[in-house]
Amino acid sequence: MLQVKLIVTGDDFGYCPRRNQGIVDCFLAGAVSNVSLLVNGSAAADAAKLARRHNIPIGLHANLSEGSPVCEVLKTNSSLLNQDGFFHGKMGFRTALSKGLLNMSEELKAQVELFRELTGHLPPHMDGHQHIHVLPEVRHVFAEVLEEYGIKYTRVPIEPGLHNCDWIPQSLMDFYLGVEEDSFNTVDVFTRHGIRWPDIYIGLSTMGKNMSVSNIWSAIDAAIAQLASKEPSPPTPQRGTVTIELMVHPGYPSIPPVGGCGEGPDDFSQSWERLHELQTLIKPELQSQYKTRNIQLCSFKDL
Repeated sequence: MLQVKLIVTGDDFGYCPRRNQGIVDCFLAGAVSNVSLLVNGSAAADAAKLARRHNIPIGLHANLSEGSPVCEVLKTNSSLLNQDGFFHGKMGFRTALSKGLLNMSEELKAQVELFRELTGHLPPHMDGHQHIHVLPEVRHVFAEVLEEYGIKYTRVPIEPGLHNCDWIPQSLMDFYLGVEEDSFNTVDVFTRHGIRWPDIYIGLSTMGKNMSVSNIWSAIDAAIAQLASKEPSPPTPQRGTVTIELMVHPGYPSIPPVGGCGEGPDDFSQSWERLHELQTLIKPELQSQYKTRNIQLCSFKDL
């Protein structure tokens, strides 16, 4: 039987105390095996303490699109910021990039350093909040920072079967397909810098209200089948392990004004969908199927 190593990553750790608590509850229930920390989140220091207390594997969720920078030099004058002194936002950041001029290296390095200060170690993995790390103008700088710090793992959000998910609204699908195209074009860059990532990524088709036990299994099964069809020969004992990252965003919904990365919590974090993800991930039927299917939950440190 093929062995599957599944990394269930809780994103946005550090965003607010309620998101932190929800992610910790998922970890303690065996539903999340890894977390990604927003070091500019309002509850980042608390999140780092919780990770130490509960021995939660933790990496860095690099953020260039929401809230305030952590690099002091950039807080007064930077093309990364709008006129109010905050990052440009999910889509605004992409628009600003298309105009050029953004200096990202200093902020990315500052976030790595702050992560080390908060946790006592470098991140074993580093990905991008709102998938900014695969954008054409970001990917090279991002890869150089990872290589400089010896950070081996990242996320490449190419989800098998995404095109068949007819329940995703077209506007959101358009964004996802843009992320997918950017990710395909990022593979060579990350490879040249010696950066690695799991064999399979899942998380776009199963986000928020679209998360269910059946959707998670459909995504896993479809992804493994697609990977197997590409293999030149059956997996050998040495190659008999498939690694998957499932990106999730569980938590107890944020209650304003507490939370966020400097501007208060956004609609995404206040949504009932955060609780829906939490409740789905801790369902016993999901846990039992992991065991039945020879799926081992792990973190990037275990790869």
